[in-house]
Amino acid sequence: MVPIEVTGVLQKQAWADKVLPPVEEVRPRLWSIPVPMGPNPLRYILVYALGLPDGGLALIDAGWPSDESWDVLVAGIRSTGHDITDVRSIGVTHLHPDHFGLVPRLLEHVDAELWMHRDDARYLRHHSDDEVESQLRQARSELRMLGAPTEVADEGFIGFIRMPDGRTVDRELTGDAPLDIPGWDLRAIWTPGHTAGHLCFADDTAGVIFTGDHLLPRISPNISTNPMQTDNPLADYLISLANTEKMRDHEALPSHEYRFRGLGDRVTGLLEHHEDRLAEITATVARHPESSAWEITRSVTWSRPFEELSLTLSRLALRETHAHLIVLQERGILDARVPADDPAAPGPVRWFLADGDTPPAPQSVSTSEGT
Repeated sequence: MVPIEVTGVLQKQAWADKVLPPVEEVRPRLWSIPVPMGPNPLRYILVYALGLPDGGLALIDAGWPSDESWDVLVAGIRSTGHDITDVRSIGVTHLHPDHFGLVPRLLEHVDAELWMHRDDARYLRHHSDDEVESQLRQARSELRMLGAPTEVADEGFIGFIRMPDGRTVDRELTGDAPLDIPGWDLRAIWTPGHTAGHLCFADDTAGVIFTGDHLLPRISPNISTNPMQTDNPLADYLISLANTEKMRDHEALPSHEYRFRGLGDRVTGLLEHHEDRLAEITATVARHPESSAWEITRSVTWSRPFEELSLTLSRLALRETHAHLIVLQERGILDARVPADDPAAPGPVRWFLADGDTPPAPQSVSTSEGT
């Protein structure tokens, strides 16, 4: 693991103590507000509040959709000397519920401008119940093709988040773009990988980059396949990492854990981590050819024993393994076969070494988590 400089000292201590960190003013008129996110190993998300010249606030992300999270967000904003009604705009790094979940409730209290990337925003447009069920059927079918057991493939899906009636995303960004936030030099940076529309936000004058889940100080974000993703999310993520490495002098303000410097070193560490992971998966397939993605997932290392993972986390682990398998297939290292014994109900895809290649040896153990 490449070392970084921890700048969120109080945040790191709170992380070690398993408590919520304090609200902090990390730059003049820029606050980090921790908001709990229920029974999740990451425990809280850091919402950022930027003070505006007219006394208002711009938020980056909003928090988990629960009454507890709402109460803590409201109290955190009050501790900055503002009220929830001072929120003028909300920038969303990505659509996951710990980041977007409280946005609908916020929009019931304030007439704030909402901005996020188009590739995530499109899933907030009106979908009929039939369309939602069709997407769920697709997800279940994909999981069965990956070899997931019934309880993993069919149970425990999180419902779709709905916008308030009559509300839409005000600015659907399509790539890197300035945000025109008064008093700030803020711009969006498209960093697909964790989701198709993940955004980081940078302020070059303040010397900070809000990294969302793209770059975290201690763990690698979950990079998974799913019906809302691109065809090759891990390849997208590796490219996004290379792009953000250019901002190595900025302080990273992530959505989880704690602030840090050494963005270039952290990018190098994550690139090495994924190459090690690709090597470990290749070696696993070499030892157990014709394995399904589920069997491979159970055979590789995780940050805790696989049997201890919840249903949701085991599904994320499977999807993450699949994302690595796609990259290995694209590189010509692995290939896949769909059994044809029963075309009406095909078995899971099976993976094997392409052209009898000798696999590289893995160098490290994964520390991936679902975020």
